[in-house]
Amino acid sequence: MAVKIRLTRMGAKKNPFYRIVVAESQNPRDGRYIAELGIYDPTKNPSVLKVDVEEAKKWLSNGAQPTDTAKALLKKAGAV
Repeated sequence: MAVKIRLTRMGAKKNPFYRIVVAESQNPRDGRYIAELGIYDPTKNPSVLKVDVEEAKKWLSNGAQPTDTAKALLKKAGAV
């Protein structure tokens, strides 16, 4: 199975925040995941981004494919 690094939506209605997770590509967006790499909260000013860079690099070296949004966030955090 393909492993993806992607965002999962959390929070209340009209007030989202996201977890950056490693999950199998077959699982639903907010479903089961393998590991949590960090959080992203776009509602704060400035937006909050906390990523475990070492863990992210480990998953990327093992072949996990980030989605476009997750790749941009990981690049911003310095993991890519």
